[in-house]
Amino acid sequence: MLQQVNGHSLGTDAQCGEPLRGDLQDFLGGETLLYQLDDLTKVNPVTLETVLRCLQARYTTDTFYTNAGCTLVALNPFKPVPQLYSPELMREYHTAPQPQKLKPHVFTVGEQTYRNVKSLIEPVNQSIVVSGESGAGKTWTSRCLMKFYAVVASSPTSWESHQVAERIEQRILNSNPVMEAFGNACTLRNNNSSRFGKFIQLQLNRAQQMTGAAVQTYLLEKTRVACQASSERNFHIFYQICKGASADERLQWHLPEGAAFSWLPNPERTLEEDCFEVTREAMLHLGIDTPTQNNIFKVLAGLLHLGNVRFADSEDEAQPCQLMDYAKCSVRTLASLLQLPEDALLETLRIRTIRAGRQQQVFQKPCSRAECDTRRDCLAKLVYARLFDWLVSVINSSIYADPDSWTTFIGLLDVYGFESFPDNSLEQLCINYANEKLQQHFVAHFLRVQQEEYAVEGLEWSFVNYQDNQSCLDLIEGSPISICSLLNEECRLNRPNSAAQLQMRIESVLAGRPCLGQNKLSREPSFIVVHYAGPVCYHTAGLVEKNKDPVPPELTGLLQQSQDPLLKVLFPTNPKDKSQEEPSGQSRAPVLTVVSRFKASLEQLLQVLHDTTPHYIRCIKPNSQGQAQTFVREEVLSQLEACGLVETIHISAAGFPIRVSHRNFVERYELLRRLHPRASPGPHSPSPAKGHSKGPPHAKEVTLQPLLRDILHTLPALTRAAATLGDPVEARPAPVHCGRTKVFMSNSTLELLECGRAQVLEQCARCIQDGWRRHMHRKQERQRRAAVLIQAATRSWLTRKHIQRLHTAATIIKRTWQKWRIRMASLASKELDGVEEKHWSQDPHSLSSTPLPLVQTRLLGAIIRLWPLGLVLANAAMGVRGFQRKLVVWACLQLPSGRPSSYTVQTAQHDQAGVTSIRALPQGSIKFHCRKSPLRHADICPEPSPYSVTGFNQILLERHRLIQV
Repeated sequence: MLQQVNGHSLGTDAQCGEPLRGDLQDFLGGETLLYQLDDLTKVNPVTLETVLRCLQARYTTDTFYTNAGCTLVALNPFKPVPQLYSPELMREYHTAPQPQKLKPHVFTVGEQTYRNVKSLIEPVNQSIVVSGESGAGKTWTSRCLMKFYAVVASSPTSWESHQVAERIEQRILNSNPVMEAFGNACTLRNNNSSRFGKFIQLQLNRAQQMTGAAVQTYLLEKTRVACQASSERNFHIFYQICKGASADERLQWHLPEGAAFSWLPNPERTLEEDCFEVTREAMLHLGIDTPTQNNIFKVLAGLLHLGNVRFADSEDEAQPCQLMDYAKCSVRTLASLLQLPEDALLETLRIRTIRAGRQQQVFQKPCSRAECDTRRDCLAKLVYARLFDWLVSVINSSIYADPDSWTTFIGLLDVYGFESFPDNSLEQLCINYANEKLQQHFVAHFLRVQQEEYAVEGLEWSFVNYQDNQSCLDLIEGSPISICSLLNEECRLNRPNSAAQLQMRIESVLAGRPCLGQNKLSREPSFIVVHYAGPVCYHTAGLVEKNKDPVPPELTGLLQQSQDPLLKVLFPTNPKDKSQEEPSGQSRAPVLTVVSRFKASLEQLLQVLHDTTPHYIRCIKPNSQGQAQTFVREEVLSQLEACGLVETIHISAAGFPIRVSHRNFVERYELLRRLHPRASPGPHSPSPAKGHSKGPPHAKEVTLQPLLRDILHTLPALTRAAATLGDPVEARPAPVHCGRTKVFMSNSTLELLECGRAQVLEQCARCIQDGWRRHMHRKQERQRRAAVLIQAATRSWLTRKHIQRLHTAATIIKRTWQKWRIRMASLASKELDGVEEKHWSQDPHSLSSTPLPLVQTRLLGAIIRLWPLGLVLANAAMGVRGFQRKLVVWACLQLPSGRPSSYTVQTAQHDQAGVTSIRALPQGSIKFHCRKSPLRHADICPEPSPYSVTGFNQILLERHRLIQV
């Protein structure tokens, strides 16, 4: 088969293949260089052959992750690689400045989504779609992403919030083993195949810390409980309770060693997923206590015994079918485990209740053996489906956060991969239908819309032919006629139908559809749908019954009679939802079918993906045997063709995955004008798209154009700055194109702009810091000057108060001194007057004969008035002596200016020896009463001379000398 991919033919044509292989050989230059290519967009030329050889070269060197433009390709190693998912590696990718420069890894996608949430770039919410075939490693990839987010998104500051984050993290991680135990099974292609789809919403608060999560499930394959294909197994939980239960639990649940159960095929196979203790511990962390767990496992054991119930054909149609002999024990055990009445259980399984007529008369009709088996299987599917939904609700209640506590989320979609088995039914049709919708979303997001947007925006673009699956979706879900509409119509008619009639109707009504085929070699009625991943043959037998998913009302009523606490919760007495109950024979009301419910939930999921920023991880299975170091080129090639990886690489390599509106671009990057306000255009300047001038632009767009030019003209300077930092390769961004309403650029250009924006923000921060420091310095200086002024005023006030107190004290001292001086002068004058009278009376002749001149009279008055000052000078600590002493005394006594030689002092000579005193001779002992001077050191005379005359006698002596003169 030949395929045309980008102008190159792949197939058996040697003429077209040989030149290409020669070019590839020259380009590659050996297998040793291929493993170094971290991005498939770097291979040249981009063909399936080169991509395949690059992936094989990397796989042989244990390199399992490779970028493919906007998509991450993950190869399943089929062996444990613990160092590839260690906590140290998580922290390395989380703390790296640019994780894109590290080796491709699933942690790169996780860190990119987390940083997108932190950057608040619309749309803020993120989603990761993990797709691939069954067994490609989708479940493991989702598990690694959840561990990564639990580590990087739980870094609170307080201890209480840290404990809350740890609890949420543990519960989110523990939800995986519980849901895998109850929802995964071993299939032909995968030992741990997810038999349901789930969308995990990791909820983050404003600080980008994980506060909770929510789990939404899609289309559990509940038919697996009662029907397993050859070489496949039932859900893991049944094998876990049979292999991991203790002796007491086996006795309680009636699970003896070596017991055989019809619904437990291949029990001898031992898988890693059969660990019962891990499931029980995880359920404890989710809040499911031990008694509730035992109740759950007891119900599951009852379902295993229900599978051993077998009926024999009845000879009389009016009589119900009889039980097989070996099945009677199973019925008793089942009734005991589910706490149901045994008679009511048998009656419900073997007798059908019919309501007919306008009066809704009740009739009972014995069921055939096939109908008894169908009712038995329906009972098992009903119980298991309700139990699974209850577990999901318990998980959500334990990990869900209050809506007011989270603002953004990261969605993780782990959906079943494309399936094609020898016997494909409604489950495979719904699974492949979901994969078709996801493939269309991928094509619409990265291929079709991108190219159409380039054309609308006026960019020069060479279109790439891609594989569009819209025709297949029209066949499955199209309006007015499609496979889903035909199945729903058969369910509404509620008439007996056969597989052959359904096949004929599909082929006749949908004839001419390009994706519908016929399998003429098949003996069973079937039809073929050509999916994007390949053709799949679906058998029509049982499609209508599975789509109706009827639940007989008597089965629900039987389970409502149970005394088991868990079944009372699963089947309340007054159920709110009766949509699944089997309608009556005359009813023509619309029936909510499996296809309708699945289509509605799928549309809701796609709307969530549309409102978020999607990221894609394509899981590739190197071989179908699950062997390590085995790379089967044919199987990998079919997967690459199915997912359109080559077209994705072409558009990612040549296109612009980053598209930002003019207004948002200017709002975010207007800061770059601060770097180079008048930058000149360079080789990487924006090139206006052709047709940009067509039509008058909006007024706002006109005002934005100069700003856009100024911003984009800074790119050459940013490129040169990046080259000077030693990274010239990354400093060569792809050209930026300005469309009519958006700016188109590559990831490298976006990183360059973000680096420039961070540089400007750093400069602004420094400017703000400088201004703030300057303001604080000036404020502190003003406060210091104010403090100095206040201190000076305070000191001045204190000094004035002190001076005032000193002045007051000095005034008091002066007044006291004046009073004391006057009193002493008065006493001295009185005493001296008395002595003078006595002296003059003894010598009147001399007194009358020598009258005193006017000058001596004045000096005598001054001596009489100021004699205390002489006393002070004589006893001062720093007193003067000799001639200086006389000058001080003359200055104090205000003597007339004249030479001291004009005055002669004569000492009177008396008959008595010693010093002559004018004082009268005392009659008794002489006592001197001297009051202490208020002046400091006034009573101390330093180094007194033993021959000097001091004190009061010296004053009297000097007065006597003056008188003699």
